[in-house]
Amino acid sequence: MANKILPPTVCLDSSAVRRIREEKKLTQLYVAKVVGVTTDTISRWENNRYPSIKRENALNLAVALEVEVDELLQPAIEEMAAVAEAAEETTPALIRYLPLLGVVVVLAALFGYYQRQESPGLVLIAKRVLPEFAAPGGIVPVRVRLEAGPETKGFILREHFPPGWQLIEANPPPSSLNNEEGTARWIVKPDETRPLIAYLVRAATDAPLGSTGSFSGEIVANPNGNNAPTALLGENNIKVGPYLWADLNGDGRVDDSEMLTASDTFDEMKGVHLDWNQLEDIWDAEGYRWDPGKRVFIPEHPGK
Repeated sequence: MANKILPPTVCLDSSAVRRIREEKKLTQLYVAKVVGVTTDTISRWENNRYPSIKRENALNLAVALEVEVDELLQPAIEEMAAVAEAAEETTPALIRYLPLLGVVVVLAALFGYYQRQESPGLVLIAKRVLPEFAAPGGIVPVRVRLEAGPETKGFILREHFPPGWQLIEANPPPSSLNNEEGTARWIVKPDETRPLIAYLVRAATDAPLGSTGSFSGEIVANPNGNNAPTALLGENNIKVGPYLWADLNGDGRVDDSEMLTASDTFDEMKGVHLDWNQLEDIWDAEGYRWDPGKRVFIPEHPGK
């Protein structure tokens, strides 16, 4: 349906709009931000007070609800009747021209394939950066680096973190957050320049040592009415272990090289409260240990 040409106005299936939004546990405020209308307008759409809406609003509504636009529309009665009548009149002609029709379909499919092959690359690239380790109940930084092309007219970033893990702070704050299901969404408007989204996530307190926390995500850019999601690139897994996020090799210390890397991470994590003093204390002590009872890292020299 993404490639189908819609008329300037379309008829909404109001019950479908409400059902899909509630199933996905999205607020009217979030949907309104994505579409660029008020929450009152969304309420009117869901209660069939505005049965017809603009094509652009319908496409943006599909992006917000993460579905194809045809799932939100109902065909006009006149259109259905015209289609049925036309089908009755053209059936004999179609029977005569079926062989030719088959050739046309094959040629159209081949043309579409080569057009896709020659189409330009992604207009938006998102790459996630994760630390190597997270301790049970520990806080770790997550960065999503963004590269947007000139064709990008705003987008939505969705992040899915492991069950039991919780997003506790982000810059910018997410437009929608569901820590129960482990999902956060960010809306980036067309006039925004956003090279990075940074957030802190707390690992599940009961995450077993040696297990893996898996992340996933996608971006939805809508330059030409196409709301197909694109998966995030980069790192997807964090190992659960008694190690600080800045300890890249899990040797129980943060050496000079790791400290420099951590410093770069702090520069990118501006706007969230990552504990720099704790990291300095561990660096000065040349080692640390994990206290599983208090779920804290204690600076400690390896010789003690």
